[in-house]
Parts: sequence; C-alpha cells; structure tokens
Amino acid sequence: MENENLISSGWPAPAKLNLFLHVVGRRTDGYHLLQTAFQFVDFNDLLDFSIRPDCELSLSTNYSCIDPEGDLVLRAARLLQRETGCKSGADIKVTKQIPMGGGLGGGSSNAATTLVALNTLWSLGLEVEQLSAIGLSLGADVPVFIYGHSAWAEGIGEKLTPIEPEESWYLIIYPGCHVPTAEIFGAMDLTRNTPAITIRDFLGSGGHNDCEAVVRRRFPAVTEALDWLHQHADARMTGSGSSVFARFDSSNQAAAIYDLLPSGWQGIVTRGLNRSPLLGRLEMEGN
Repeated sequence: MENENLISSGWPAPAKLNLFLHVVGRRTDGYHLLQTAFQFVDFNDLLDFSIRPDCELSLSTNYSCIDPEGDLVLRAARLLQRETGCKSGADIKVTKQIPMGGGLGGGSSNAATTLVALNTLWSLGLEVEQLSAIGLSLGADVPVFIYGHSAWAEGIGEKLTPIEPEESWYLIIYPGCHVPTAEIFGAMDLTRNTPAITIRDFLGSGGHNDCEAVVRRRFPAVTEALDWLHQHADARMTGSGSSVFARFDSSNQAAAIYDLLPSGWQGIVTRGLNRSPLLGRLEMEGN
C-alpha cells in the first residue's frame, strides 16, 4: 500500500457541549430517546498515526486509567479493519487534554478522529455515512464528531440535522469528578418523558438538561460548581456531566469569571465552533 510507513500527526479530537439535553422516551432495548444540540468547542485531544505494513495496532497515551484493549481508539481501529478487510495497521498516540467523565465527549471524539483519519491514511474511501454507521456501534455521540458540524440530534443521538447556533464564548468548569454515563441513564429518578420540542422551541427557550437533577443528587462537586457559576451567568451541565458551562458574549467576559474560580478548580475559556477542526485537518490531506 502506498501509505505504508506514513507518519501523520496532529489530528484533532474536539470536545463538545450539549447545549441542552431532553430525555423524551426509552426504546424497548433500553436505549434512551433524546433531543439535544451539539456544538464543538476549540479544545482538543490530539492523535498521531504511524501506518504499519502489517495489520498490528498499538496505542500509547498520556493517561493510564483505561485498559488499552478497552480504549475506544483501539476499538474503533479494529472495527474499521474488520468492516473493510484492511490489512494495514497503525501505531496510534493520543495526547489527552479533555477531562474523562466530564460530559465533553472526549472518548467519542477520539474514536471518531481515529475512524476519519484511518479511513484516509489506509486509503479506504468510505463515505461519511458509512463511517458514521460504524461509529454508532461504538457510541451514540460518535456520529456527530464524524460529520463535523453542530447539529440538532434525535433518536439515540444519531439522527442529525445541521444547525448554526451562535459561536459564543464559554467558561467550562470541570469539577474534578468522573460521572459514569451508564449510572445516570440507569437511575430510577431520571426523567424520561420530557415532551418533545422543535428546533425553533430550542432557539427560543434553550431547553434544559434532564440529567442535571440526577447528577446533582449524587455528585456534590457538580452541585457546588453549578451553584457557583449560577452566581455569575446562566449555568448548565453538559451531557451526563460532570462539566458545567456558561455562555458569554466575549472572551473577556468569560475570562473575568474564570479569574474568580476557587483555588483548585479546573476551568477553560474557549469558543464554540460550528465546524469541527477535524474537517480542516482532513482537508490538509487533500480530501
């Protein structure tokens, strides 16, 4: 293969925010039916790929809390090999900045970047729809990272409609705790019958996050972060937590609140993006 031994660096895996999250029902297989709006932010993990002439895959990371064999990056690469019959391999390096278990989609984004990058570097030629179908089996959030545009999402998160929310500035606070998504969606006290809304309703009212009340009752650190941020802006939680965020009209406004963060808290000021930086990196490869 012409791409064997190719080294390709700096593939971004951006974080996302759920601007709202409604749970509107539950399927018979246990999956929840959602309505949400995804927007990317300018805050990324980075992935590097060294293409191998054999079919071996390896993973090196700057974190050790996940067994490499269960990491979504390796799972995505193996699934892509299996679905396409590809005989090439890769040594993959992940430099993680997005907190784990923070509701910012880092794992799903890493998986999506792996699929998009290897589709190119292995010269597989799969269309976006084909990659998204593969990604959906890894997680409901993976397709939106593959499509690379802010989106209104329904179903289990895979039915995507492009939207163009304002690219505001955000202060994101990570409370320092890992919230397991399965625990929150499995909770008896999770609201699962929020009435469905339209995109126009969302643009008018903003919606809410059905997971927030459940997380508040179980994770005091999230409650503390939300209550603190509510003193300065309209704060909400992203995804199933634990990160919380608030929107601002300028970077200076967000930075002013960031400067007030209590000692020991982690936060970042970043801008919303309706187009994923992954698409720009893909264009560098001539696609």
